[in-house]
Amino acid sequence: MSSPGEAGDDAEIIAASLRHPERFAALFDRHAAHIHRYLARRLGGQVADDLTGETFLIAFDRRDRYDPAFPGARPWLYGIATNLAGQRRRAEQREYRLRAALGPPSDHDSHADRVAERVSAQALTGPLAAALAGLAPRDRDVLLLIAWEGLAYDEVAAALAIPVGTVRSRLNRARKKVRAALAPAPAEEVSNHG
Repeated sequence: MSSPGEAGDDAEIIAASLRHPERFAALFDRHAAHIHRYLARRLGGQVADDLTGETFLIAFDRRDRYDPAFPGARPWLYGIATNLAGQRRRAEQREYRLRAALGPPSDHDSHADRVAERVSAQALTGPLAAALAGLAPRDRDVLLLIAWEGLAYDEVAAALAIPVGTVRSRLNRARKKVRAALAPAPAEEVSNHG
């Protein structure tokens, strides 16, 4: 039997883990830091800790459905992580709507304050954070997987289970919106030139 750190592509490790579940640990060793970094950038460190573990639990449960035509599992793992991040965001939005309907709490920080703290804690600040927040979630997922994680178009397509053409169109739309959001206001342009 091979040890978790032994050579072999991800598809081979996943296939071997069907008979020897302990072999799946090699996949965690290879990719957990990448998945955690991605989730931490999106949701903050504490949430990333939880969702990284959850990502690998889901992957372990679904390993019998992994397509062995893909030797590298990182896009598959990014897809699971992206779905979990989306679920977390939707849960927070539902909570926010519920709290808004009930009125502000008296002695506790509001949900908006906690969200603002989380955003502040992330590496992104100012206009770029606002521009990213203004993107549609699907467009943001594509942009961040390419810009932060360095995935190729086909890897993003595999991660999100969408065609490569859709990756290109979402990326194009996201880049245009971010560029427009970061462009100087017309008054600033005039003052800079005259």
